[in-house]
Amino acid sequence: MAGKALRDDELQELVSANDAGGRNPAGAVGLFVAAVALSWSIFQVLLASPVAPWVLPGDLINNSRQIHLAYAVFLAAMVYPLWRGAPRDRVPLYDWALGLAGAFLALYGYFFYDKIVGNGGLADDADALAALAGLTLLFIAAYRTLGPVMVILALVFLFYVFFGSSDVVPDQIRWAGASLRKAMSHMWITSEGVFGIALGVSTKFVFLFVLFGALLDKAGAGNYFIKMAFGALGHLKGGPAKAAVVGSAATGLISGSSIANVVTTGTFTIPLMKRVGFSAEKAGSVEVASSVNGQIMPPVMGAAAFLMVEYVGISYFEVITHAFLPAVISYIALVYIVHLEAVKQRMPTIGDKVVSTWRTIMGMVLFFAGFAILCYATQYPVRWITAAVPEGAGWLLAVLVGVVYVALVWLAAQTDDLHPDDPEAEIVELPDLGEIYKTGLYYLLPIVVLVYFLMIERKSPGLSAFWATFLLFFILVTQKPLKALFRGDGELLGRAREGVIDLIAGMIDGARNMIGIGLATATAGIIVGTVSLTGIGQVMADFVEFLSGGNLILMLILVAVLSLILGMGLPTTANYIVVSSLMVAVVVELGAQSGLIVPLIAVHLFVFYFGIMADVTPPVGLASFAAAAVSGGDAIKTGFTAFFYSLRTVVLPFVFIFNTDLLLIDVTWWQGIIVFAVSTVGILVFTAATMNWFVTRNRIWETVALLLIAFTLFRPGFWLDRIEPPFQQRPAEEVFAIAEAAPAGAELRVGLEGVTLDGSEVSSNFLLPLGEAGGSGFDRLSRSAGLDLVERDGEVIVDLLAFGGVAEQMGVDFDWVVTGIEVEADRLPKELFFLPALLLLGLIAYLQQGRARREGEPVPA
Repeated sequence: MAGKALRDDELQELVSANDAGGRNPAGAVGLFVAAVALSWSIFQVLLASPVAPWVLPGDLINNSRQIHLAYAVFLAAMVYPLWRGAPRDRVPLYDWALGLAGAFLALYGYFFYDKIVGNGGLADDADALAALAGLTLLFIAAYRTLGPVMVILALVFLFYVFFGSSDVVPDQIRWAGASLRKAMSHMWITSEGVFGIALGVSTKFVFLFVLFGALLDKAGAGNYFIKMAFGALGHLKGGPAKAAVVGSAATGLISGSSIANVVTTGTFTIPLMKRVGFSAEKAGSVEVASSVNGQIMPPVMGAAAFLMVEYVGISYFEVITHAFLPAVISYIALVYIVHLEAVKQRMPTIGDKVVSTWRTIMGMVLFFAGFAILCYATQYPVRWITAAVPEGAGWLLAVLVGVVYVALVWLAAQTDDLHPDDPEAEIVELPDLGEIYKTGLYYLLPIVVLVYFLMIERKSPGLSAFWATFLLFFILVTQKPLKALFRGDGELLGRAREGVIDLIAGMIDGARNMIGIGLATATAGIIVGTVSLTGIGQVMADFVEFLSGGNLILMLILVAVLSLILGMGLPTTANYIVVSSLMVAVVVELGAQSGLIVPLIAVHLFVFYFGIMADVTPPVGLASFAAAAVSGGDAIKTGFTAFFYSLRTVVLPFVFIFNTDLLLIDVTWWQGIIVFAVSTVGILVFTAATMNWFVTRNRIWETVALLLIAFTLFRPGFWLDRIEPPFQQRPAEEVFAIAEAAPAGAELRVGLEGVTLDGSEVSSNFLLPLGEAGGSGFDRLSRSAGLDLVERDGEVIVDLLAFGGVAEQMGVDFDWVVTGIEVEADRLPKELFFLPALLLLGLIAYLQQGRARREGEPVPA
């Protein structure tokens, strides 16, 4: 049943209630809450700054996670009503009590640090009761901000900690159980549970990026991105939908929330999509699919990128590199989906602008390529200046950035400021790119600074976001008075005051946007703590193995479904923590048993992709409900249509599990270009097959052939494996010689079998790093993989394991026997199979063009 489209104020309330809290108390209380939020932003900025050790006491820095959570719990009580009918214009006394008590208990480890250290980190009875009360108040705060799903999931895991030894629990998942003191020590006192890695990442990195997005939006960048996308694409068939896709990709830079993304761009694009012929459900679905895609788009990825750095153990640069290509080709495919929908339904265009599709595509390619080249080329003048003036380079570079900024603001001042358009206006005018691009070029400066520090200088995400945010402080305060100066308005003081107000409002908004994320990471820490305390990850692996019967493809499908179910109703950050904690080990262990050994980042991205699909899929698809509120369409139908549009996002994880070239792993730069080109063609062919339209409507055999072509382009090695085996088997005693001869950075595929401490028999393959070249094979394995192998009684066995080493983390145990070594076989290049696939594609295109001309069907242009 179709719903009623909400008004603008109702939509803003929807976003506020989900992302920033729906309560705005008036008077002194409102000022106090705003001051607390502002102080949180100031603390986090100082914490990330290079001067933190000099301006913040050491105990505040060391206990920053506790302070971070205390702010989140207190502000949740202030701005999120406890239930639907609770007051929204004032803070009830019970919320004051809950907020203050929650903040105090979050800071318990800070206040009683000496006592806890004196007890060796173990909780006494008083600590255990305080921890239990703290968890209770955390659950209440999480319920306010995240809804019941996250709380119920955490409670289930917590009950398993206490009652996992009960006879009611099936034997397959039963464990010894834990006492109250042991459980509370683990969950609240140590850094294994609530105050673990996830909350640490939220404290160190995520806050700065959320603040950066809030400030960029407050400066006006969100409206600028949408206008630019609409001006570039609005004249095409299905132009508003294409603008929604590109605008959502850009908005993804400043929003870590798919719901906020839907409403921000959707209030403008969805009504326009409906005007050119999209149904309410399809219009909402396009917005949902593009907004959820923003969660897989670097550099933020809904904050999951920073968590992957900690969980996978690779640099942020590597995470972004691996995640980039699937996200980009997924967006390209979504634009193509929209194009095919517009062609099939013969939708009209908006305005009288006539520009060819290819010219538009080339223009966008050149823009993004130019931006990438600009970010990359920035390093050369920076190096010259640093070499010429080593002592004052920082100040000189700051002055140069300021000069560029002032010049761009002068350019922006030559035209009027941009204002949001009314999509319901009788006549919709397309923005003139030749004019409007000038109004916001200076918004790109902080993004260039962010990308430069992240990707070129390889600084930490926190420090990179700090410098980009610091530049935004300057922009917000100065952009309005500078424009007034250049325009001769004479209102410099008033404009400067407005700039300061915008800065303060942006910092308050950033803090309010962080409340839910901070609580999500803290609550998800209970699930992570349960996994580390009870070993339930092994239980999940056994469960999936039992259901799949050991079949590799079925196992991956089950993991995908379980990840989707576990992600329902959770924000992106908590979603990733939950699915990675429970599902990654399943894929690694069962995949290795089936001979599938893939880099850990590929497995993390696999479960992450399916976790975020929960935002799309009914019955809990939050983004789909938000889109239906904008479009007035049916929420369930919108969700299913959006899932259909997101099929390319569903397929990609299966592709990069079997073909890690898509993640740009171990490929040269020229191979990367080929992979990008072939993958783009592959995803477009897959889209044409699933949309049942290529040049014209597909026949059944053409759809099957297109799917076969897409499969071949994505995984040419499958066909080569049928002809020549990918690996040669070598005997175990050659392990040292093979390891010694391997090049730097190589990995060794080793078969191992043995018995674990709990009596389970294991026979699996492991991918062991060899690190730098040089030294004996024994030394390289010991140094990089953390295990010593020795020959004994005709067998090669594991003699020693380095504590915390790679091999131990993979689950390798003492006295396991090496069963064999696999080395890559010398065989034909797999790319040879691209040729017949592309020839078949050309044949289908030729046949469909002839049929389209004969039948008068609309042809994609």
